[in-house]
Amino acid sequence: MSTDLGTPAVLSPDEAERAVRLAAPRGYCAGVDRAVITVEKALDLYGAPVYVRKQIVHNKHVVSNLEGRGAIFVEELDEVPEGRTVVFSAHGVSPAVHRQAADRGLKTIDATCPLVTKVHHEAKRFAGEDYDILLIGHEGHEEVEGTAGEAPAHIQLVQGPDDVAGIEVRDPERVAWLSQTTLSVDETLETVAAIRERFPALLDPPSDDICYATQNRQLAVKEIAHDADLVIVVGSGNSSNSVRLVEVALESGAKASYRVDDASEIDEAWLEGVSTVSVTSGASVPEDLVDGVLAFLAERGYPDAQAVHTAEESLIFALPPELRRDMRAAQKA
Repeated sequence: MSTDLGTPAVLSPDEAERAVRLAAPRGYCAGVDRAVITVEKALDLYGAPVYVRKQIVHNKHVVSNLEGRGAIFVEELDEVPEGRTVVFSAHGVSPAVHRQAADRGLKTIDATCPLVTKVHHEAKRFAGEDYDILLIGHEGHEEVEGTAGEAPAHIQLVQGPDDVAGIEVRDPERVAWLSQTTLSVDETLETVAAIRERFPALLDPPSDDICYATQNRQLAVKEIAHDADLVIVVGSGNSSNSVRLVEVALESGAKASYRVDDASEIDEAWLEGVSTVSVTSGASVPEDLVDGVLAFLAERGYPDAQAVHTAEESLIFALPPELRRDMRAAQKA
């Protein structure tokens, strides 16, 4: 029979040098939290099924969990039976989608992130003042499609500095720029600088379009990446902000960085010879997925994670007004 005398475990030199650093902030932002809660509350209030156009947020685990509760995700509104309830995702939709929903008699709940809605308003204002609008973003991304749909005759997509030479505008003195909210801050500024070289009168939006959460997560990953052997970013492959975090980590000095949906996707070979592991997650990632990665590391001899705080976030967005109205009515009934 062995007796535990409270003697500290003897660590090998390799284990003694190991460290795990955890970015703070990370994970859910206010817009994602609002969108996910919107679908959950809609299911509670109206009952299943509740239809959702596109993924409510770009995370396959979140989508799968909501499907298990009765949400049905569709690509387009013609897949939704007439008269049913449909939620618009956090990424926003164009006016054409709103019109199609009305034509089909659908009950709509708009879970567009308020920061994306702000960009839509800016697009309408610039178009109303007859500016050519250069929208910096990724072709095919839902947010870009929704914003471009606000003023298609005025907006052209610019994916990066390489596109700038091909820009054609009606009046070089009346050009403005907007951007997708989930881009790399540094890359966006590089693109804006290239545009301004061609069009010195370029008009900036009233405030930076890249959202506070995207900026905070990129600043946090820079802090934990500069001397890390490995940075693990938890997030789905279609999550723009998660993919950007990998790029920012490598640009900031990490020797290696990989994106995983969850701990099951970690390759053991990544840990060979690795002392310092840094961990973060994209803005649409639930914290339990990060916990799974930390448990994976702990099982392989890595110590408890030390949080590295670079910002505090306290922003909360109210639920969509149409949902709040129905919730109040239900309480009175």
